[in-house]
Amino acid sequence: MRLKFVRIFLKPGNCLCLLCLLLISCSQQESPNQQQPSAAAAKLTIGLIPEQDIFAQKKRYEPLLAHLAEQLDIVIEIQILPSYGNIIENFNDLGLDGAFFGSFTGAMAIEKLGVEPLARPQYIDGDSTYYGMVFVRKVSGIGNAGDMQGKRMAFVDKATTAGYLLPLSYFKSIGIRDYRKLFSEYYFSGTHEDAINDVLNGFADIGAAKNTVFYRLAANDSRVSRELEILATSPRVPANGLSVRRDLSSDLKRALQQQLLAMHEHDASRAILKEMKIDRFVKTTAADYQPVLDYAADLGFDLNTYHYLND
Repeated sequence: MRLKFVRIFLKPGNCLCLLCLLLISCSQQESPNQQQPSAAAAKLTIGLIPEQDIFAQKKRYEPLLAHLAEQLDIVIEIQILPSYGNIIENFNDLGLDGAFFGSFTGAMAIEKLGVEPLARPQYIDGDSTYYGMVFVRKVSGIGNAGDMQGKRMAFVDKATTAGYLLPLSYFKSIGIRDYRKLFSEYYFSGTHEDAINDVLNGFADIGAAKNTVFYRLAANDSRVSRELEILATSPRVPANGLSVRRDLSSDLKRALQQQLLAMHEHDASRAILKEMKIDRFVKTTAADYQPVLDYAADLGFDLNTYHYLND
């Protein structure tokens, strides 16, 4: 009898702790679709960025990675990191083999770490991309640069497209040269979910986040669409996809990519995708991140030297 499982680790600050050990399945024989990577690749460590709170993020990705572990007959350890910037800083230090990068962290990882993108989700609405949004409460009366003077701004993280690059580009377009002189206070919420909720509940006056999280929250809380107004949106960029270190074995890269691309073809794995609001995974290359590089360049950022840690 073979046991297949996913180990899940949480990283609070600089301390690693074991969060849980999840038993996924027991089987008497191999599935005909299983692929057999080499014994040297019996374990992978995959990082997750904090798109939402760590428990929701674990719950969202756990079945997907458990499926990959089952099909490839390997152990997958999930490393949930506390901030977007940490996934670049700690990729090598923590021995990560891959990560589900956002568009900006993905572009930086390609530039700084040489990772290779494999696949990203195409959602049930047909999109394999997302866009950023700048928003306020409808009752705030905020609609231009003058209205923002002395207000409180909630960014997400300096390593996000939707939660940082977009608002900077928007501010530039309406004549704001230095947001630090405009607002009475600004801060980094850490997750898109928190930025949305902070504006909704009056802790911040202006916020920025990605549309997929915005509408996911709106589906469960009608106040989001009813009480928030969108001031600006960004160009579309690649959805959070899986990229792996370039020296991972070619066989394992190919097996991971093939499993992701074929998930929509089978009932059991299609159910996992449906729960994630995903239709299928699509092949992804480094060229798909060019819009992010162009966006950053327009703001004067060189991703090889960009200081992406929040301050």
